[in-house]
Amino acid sequence: MKISTKRKKELFLVGSGCLLGLLLIAVFPTYVRATTTSDISSGINKLLGGTSDTNTTINTFILLTVLSFIPILLIMTTSFTRIVMVLSFTRSALGTQNNPPNQVLLGLALFLTFFTMKPTYTTIYNNAYQPYTESKITQTQAINRSEDALKKFMYKQTRTKDLKLFLTISKDKHKYKNYKQLPISTVIPAFIISEMKTAFSIGFLIYIPFLIIDMVVSSILMSMGMMMLSPVMISLPFKLLLFVLVDGWYLLVQSLVAGFK
Repeated sequence: MKISTKRKKELFLVGSGCLLGLLLIAVFPTYVRATTTSDISSGINKLLGGTSDTNTTINTFILLTVLSFIPILLIMTTSFTRIVMVLSFTRSALGTQNNPPNQVLLGLALFLTFFTMKPTYTTIYNNAYQPYTESKITQTQAINRSEDALKKFMYKQTRTKDLKLFLTISKDKHKYKNYKQLPISTVIPAFIISEMKTAFSIGFLIYIPFLIIDMVVSSILMSMGMMMLSPVMISLPFKLLLFVLVDGWYLLVQSLVAGFK
């Protein structure tokens, strides 16, 4: 039986593949054993030995873990929650749908957050970070000082009612003399719901003048018999005109920043 040239090439490729597979099977276990018995075991021994490499590895791991929580901390422990909610309420009250875009609102909220949190971050830098980098205090002391600065800011913006709520839920009957003694796990959720209540209260006040414009325009259209014409489309220019005439963004940002001072 005569074998074609194409068939010969296929048989040659199959045979070469089998030979290469046998070589890998023969060599790979030796490589794995060498890696397991030398490199991996020596690495574990270094970690368990308490050398300088151990501290570097642990500090790097802690740093990466903290960095992954930065976005959550930015929302939970700063003024970002109130600011972004109020800006969102303003856009909804105006009825401009996607104007300003989400990127603009988030960017403005972020920079306003940095502005309002600057005194707190300055205190953390001067009292915690800088002494720690100069080896004047330990890492635990630096964390405690940073925590106290954040708790001071949050405590000023938190209602006593909300703090009592979470102390009651956690069955914590201890009487705290000042904010420094309060556990951070209680202050953060109380601060968040206080910020949400404040943001909703501001949003209600923002909605009132624009709601009046909608009602007036709707009444005029109904009295003229133009019931098929959308009142929202007619009232939108008047809302924008009112917001521009009173310099709405200036007043809004001024009120937000002053609320944290």
